[in-house]
Amino acid sequence: MNDDGRANDPLRSPAERRSVDDDGHDVVDPLYVGILTVSTSRGPENDPGGDAAAALVREAGGRVTAREYRSDDFAAIRGTVDRLAGRDDVDCVITTGGTGMTMDDVTPTACAGLFERTIPGFGELFRYVSYEEIGHRAMASRATAGVVAGTPVFCLPGSRSAVETALLDLVLPEAPHLVGLATRHRHDGQGIDASNDGSEDGSTELFEP
Repeated sequence: MNDDGRANDPLRSPAERRSVDDDGHDVVDPLYVGILTVSTSRGPENDPGGDAAAALVREAGGRVTAREYRSDDFAAIRGTVDRLAGRDDVDCVITTGGTGMTMDDVTPTACAGLFERTIPGFGELFRYVSYEEIGHRAMASRATAGVVAGTPVFCLPGSRSAVETALLDLVLPEAPHLVGLATRHRHDGQGIDASNDGSEDGSTELFEP
């Protein structure tokens, strides 16, 4: 499902959207985003969190190239995220829902097994900014992020306010850079290995300052 509103506009390849920013960092912009809503009660007609994510992506100049819905089912979530991350027209995956503490909140667990690399700073920063808004209840969030097949995946709570906080404060400002870094080896011919990823000291540069 694609609810972007620009379905007739031709899609551009990642290479065509790849550049460097003013600081010389790799970026992919505009972003093509896949959104997965995880809920037993939400759907296309009742999805405030997913709708907020889609609207914010478009307002930032990005494009929603996939929109899907799954119940709180481990295998269904994992399979859908894996498939979205492998699509050529998805640079970044955003999931909403299933990040709390109840037994059916399985989104972080389902995605963790797919992560080639985690992005621990996202969860840490999200809980920090959430604490400023809702206080100690922020500790109950298991929001997380990682890279699947070169595609950053952000697992967010399902509420509209949490999605807005995550996207406006963290995801949308940084995702073009994260996508650029996570896929750089595909475009510049520099294979990533333990001894040399293109940096002078051989250290990993997924998270540049």
